[in-house]
Amino acid sequence: MNPEKRAEFFRRLAELDPEPTTELEYDSTFELLIAVILSAQATDVGVNKATRRLFPVANTPEAILALGEDGLKAHIRTLGLFNSKAKNVIRTCRALVEHHGGEVPRRREALEALPGVGRKTANVVLNTAFGEPTMAVDTHIFRVANRTGLAAGRTPLAVEKALLARVPEPYLQHAHHWLILHGRYICKARTPDCPHCPVADLCNFKDKTPGKA
Repeated sequence: MNPEKRAEFFRRLAELDPEPTTELEYDSTFELLIAVILSAQATDVGVNKATRRLFPVANTPEAILALGEDGLKAHIRTLGLFNSKAKNVIRTCRALVEHHGGEVPRRREALEALPGVGRKTANVVLNTAFGEPTMAVDTHIFRVANRTGLAAGRTPLAVEKALLARVPEPYLQHAHHWLILHGRYICKARTPDCPHCPVADLCNFKDKTPGKA
């Protein structure tokens, strides 16, 4: 996809949704961090159901530590991998209290040092909570970037770097969310909804579903 098409691609997405954001529910940076940790191999809908039970009871590192691992599991057991997620959340809360005064750090290195926080999770927090123009490449973004020709890459990191280099600067801040939502609702894995896609005519995907482009 050439620079002119890339600019038009994001111009259309921005016109349809000027202020995109995560579908995870949160009221603080800490709540966002915990929700993203819990979202590994889980849907945002499922995570929101769990955090609606958890956050009214414990929404600070200290409060979750007071719950303990078993108490935390009781609130998140509907999620896949809840045992390992509970361990990581407890360890992360302890690290936040002991090393960061109970606050979520803004530096990538400090975020990625937290248990259960990899590059993708750090990118979500940096982008959504702190306004950094990062790109958290999940399965949706990886698929959309490769399928459309926006930024082909064999690994999430390769796609991340390609997107950061190719997304026009005015759209970098929100590109992460536009691409996730586009992949979730339009450019779906099994049957992309090409007839209702606002950027189908710009896309390089050869096997478009019938109806448009």
